[in-house]
Amino acid sequence: MKILSLLFLTLFMSKGCDGDAQRKIEAAQLIYSANSRGFHQEIIIENHYANIKNDRKGKPTQTKISDVDWKELIRLFKEVDLDKIKDLKSPTEKRFYDGAAIANLKINYEGKNYESQSFDHGFPPDGIKKIVTKINSFAKQNNEN
Repeated sequence: MKILSLLFLTLFMSKGCDGDAQRKIEAAQLIYSANSRGFHQEIIIENHYANIKNDRKGKPTQTKISDVDWKELIRLFKEVDLDKIKDLKSPTEKRFYDGAAIANLKINYEGKNYESQSFDHGFPPDGIKKIVTKINSFAKQNNEN
């Protein structure tokens, strides 16, 4: 009986953690921006939607994020150490000579703002590389439609 109770409690607790991660990202706003003289892109992720803006003056296009992509985004969000984002170093420096747009990731979560240092668009720091790549995939999908 003790084993059955322990098994039930373990299953119950593991399901509760998934719900917490779901709420965690739903309470967050992820903002990716990349700019250069001739390029502008801003992607804002909030509560199952990606708002994508490809020029400075236009209105953003809103796209619903599929459940599969949302679950992957939740998984990637859990991997990010929010307190260390500001200390991540860019692996390249192409933005210094107009070789790449200047990119930045901001995460607004629970009343706090977490912001990366600038990095080259397409070459994010390792600590946020997976989530930045996923965020950019929404813009690519939007451009294909």
